[in-house]
Amino acid sequence: MTATVILLFVALGAALTAVLLRRQGTRRQRAVRELLDSADSLEARLRTARSEIEAIAGPGEDPVREAMQEMLRQRLWLKQHGASASLEDLRRVRSSFDAARARLDQQLDRLERARASSA
Repeated sequence: MTATVILLFVALGAALTAVLLRRQGTRRQRAVRELLDSADSLEARLRTARSEIEAIAGPGEDPVREAMQEMLRQRLWLKQHGASASLEDLRRVRSSFDAARARLDQQLDRLERARASSA
């Protein structure tokens, strides 16, 4: 009887561990997917910004280049460390992408208002 109870607790512990690991894996997959979606969104906005700036100022200097390079560095970091990064690290990088995109959107809005007022 005692051996049966011990085996039951061991089996229950193993099942609980498996459920917790699967749940953590799902959260990690979701965090990586959200991070990549955020990076894609930022990249698209950077490309739009580059086009709009060139339309106004003409080709030449690329003010978006540094932001693109930083985004590519973050993508490389994700490729190299994403599998071992904590969920907090993944969320931090995603937050940095989201914040950069929000700042870029504000700058593009200002640019559009300035263009509209000068027309």
